[in-house]
Amino acid sequence: MDRFIEIKNLVKDFYGRGLLNRRKPALRAVDRVSFNIDRNTVFGLVGESGCGKTTLVRSILYLDPPTSGEIRVDGVSLDNLSSRQLRSFRKRMQIVFQDPNSALNPKMRIDASLAEGLVNRGFPAVERDRRIRRLLGLVGIASAHRSRFPHEFSGGQKQRIVIARALCMEPDFLVLDEPVSNLDVSIQAQIINLLLDLKKELALTYLFISHDLNLVVYFSDRLGVMYQGRLVELASADQIMRNPCHPYTRKLFSSVPGKQTDIEEDDDSGPVSSGGLKAARSLAGCPYADECPIGDRECSEEEPVLVEITAGHRVACFKA
Repeated sequence: MDRFIEIKNLVKDFYGRGLLNRRKPALRAVDRVSFNIDRNTVFGLVGESGCGKTTLVRSILYLDPPTSGEIRVDGVSLDNLSSRQLRSFRKRMQIVFQDPNSALNPKMRIDASLAEGLVNRGFPAVERDRRIRRLLGLVGIASAHRSRFPHEFSGGQKQRIVIARALCMEPDFLVLDEPVSNLDVSIQAQIINLLLDLKKELALTYLFISHDLNLVVYFSDRLGVMYQGRLVELASADQIMRNPCHPYTRKLFSSVPGKQTDIEEDDDSGPVSSGGLKAARSLAGCPYADECPIGDRECSEEEPVLVEITAGHRVACFKA
């Protein structure tokens, strides 16, 4: 396959503000994450709230540059680009946010909102209007409604408009940060089908973030499972669906209706975690060791790395 996105040992640390806080250990939100995304495929990223998914994608897009590591897009290392070059290159990478109400300016008409990116690209008014009409038609919004304000549209329509705005820049790579989590189930299906159609028609590459395991397995070609800033399992969506190997992945799937695993959970195994980050946790050992029902002393003292257990299926677990 043609590798389009390459992430190697990406780290993102956050430091406290002020003289006293700077003396405290950094909060590591993303911890040495590495994976690739092939061209014209969908890479799904799952994990509990606070595990670092959104921080990871913000670092990939250089909206909040990583502390260390390398990100290559179509063979170009983003770290080697100047601010001006990065601004020009960023049009190839766009993001669709979770909440369309926050993403759209309530005081701007839809055509003005979509025109912003086209104005920055230097298109004349006539060409801007033509492109806006085409993009709205592409996402299923009547071009006659382009002079309306966001409050005049439903939630699903607003998300379609946000997708159209991202496509104004003619990107190759689109990050979808839980784009349907705020929508009704019936509307979710419409948006997902729209995204699949756009991917095929415009030859797009997606990074898809979602809490809905059934949805991300259906939508994605490959899947990464994230816990406390680390990737703990990486495989094709079909491999993980048929054979989740990491205890945390199996715990996630055990919560999905109709998908049960044979892992035994121990209610007294330790304090319950939200999957978020722990500033005080040592970087040594498995991040899931305190909660894992099958972990032992080795898991607390040694750090597991992603190891290929079958073709294309990598797991960071000594017991997998």
